[in-house]
Amino acid sequence: METFENLVRAEFAPKHTYLNTASNGLLPARAVTAVQQAVRMRAEGVPLGPLYEDVEAARACFARLAGVPAERVAVGASVAEYGALIAASLPAGAEVLTAEGDFASLVNPFHERGDLKVRAAPLDRLAESVRPGTALVAVSSAQSADGRIADLPAVRAAARAHGARTYVDVSQSAGWLPMDGDADDFLAAVGFKWLLGPHGAVFFVVPPDFGGLTPLLAGWVAGEVPWDSCYGPVQEHAHSARRFDVSPSLFSHAGLRASLELVEEIGVDVVHAHDVGLADRFRAGLAELGHEPVPAPGSAIVSVPGLGHRQDELSRAGIQVSDRAGNLRAAFHLYNTAADVDRLLDALTP
Repeated sequence: METFENLVRAEFAPKHTYLNTASNGLLPARAVTAVQQAVRMRAEGVPLGPLYEDVEAARACFARLAGVPAERVAVGASVAEYGALIAASLPAGAEVLTAEGDFASLVNPFHERGDLKVRAAPLDRLAESVRPGTALVAVSSAQSADGRIADLPAVRAAARAHGARTYVDVSQSAGWLPMDGDADDFLAAVGFKWLLGPHGAVFFVVPPDFGGLTPLLAGWVAGEVPWDSCYGPVQEHAHSARRFDVSPSLFSHAGLRASLELVEEIGVDVVHAHDVGLADRFRAGLAELGHEPVPAPGSAIVSVPGLGHRQDELSRAGIQVSDRAGNLRAAFHLYNTAADVDRLLDALTP
């Protein structure tokens, strides 16, 4: 059996110290090959049936990672479009509770609706902020800005106690933090961050009863027999979550299938231990330098207040991190090593 190190070395060869997975994950070699093959198929005019098979294989792989049947997973292009679908299902005046400063793609669709009551609470007080009349709690599992992890068990318990649904965006944790897709009403994840795929693909998990959603985005792929649904209105929606599919980006899913298979082959538990171990090493080093990161225990994302202005300088030195609201954000994934951590710490040493 191949070791973690051998698999990673075979798949990744970054030219820089890349610590910015919270923005974009690196593509493994197998995903690059898959995308190139897909492009050649289009260029050569051969039948594209295998690329549609990639969509279904990627759906099934994500479903296994999320711990739900594939029949409950829809595929689309953006988190915002599925947030809009949920927003459209809510009655006028319904209250949506969000975390302060959460990612725009999660929260904005509820604000754009215009006739919903959208309320924000501090992340660490989200569960206690659920109240009678709250219809939906929408939150990211890990905050994009600083890596803080939501107390999802507490949020779920509070939501159930008040008859509210939960909608969780796992875009910043899927791939390094184990998912429990069966625990929430709705769950969404982009494929281009920690899942290591190309841009243009999103997964959306719905409950068995579809959670009151209407397939407003339905095109031909949302039919029970898609190729029989190409003309006129769809007569029979898919009996599964595929009724919420958006016409897939075939190149993206070709690469994403390969990336997901790699994540599954290594195992999320193994990736989790590796990623968080590196993040903890960075936190310890920061303490020695006199810097205090945003408290985010157990997260693979580390945010350091006051150091965001160093991003350009670090980039010129070949160290890729992010500047988020003045904070330096470093994200550690399976292709990173202790040497990467130490190089960043050395660069931050006065």
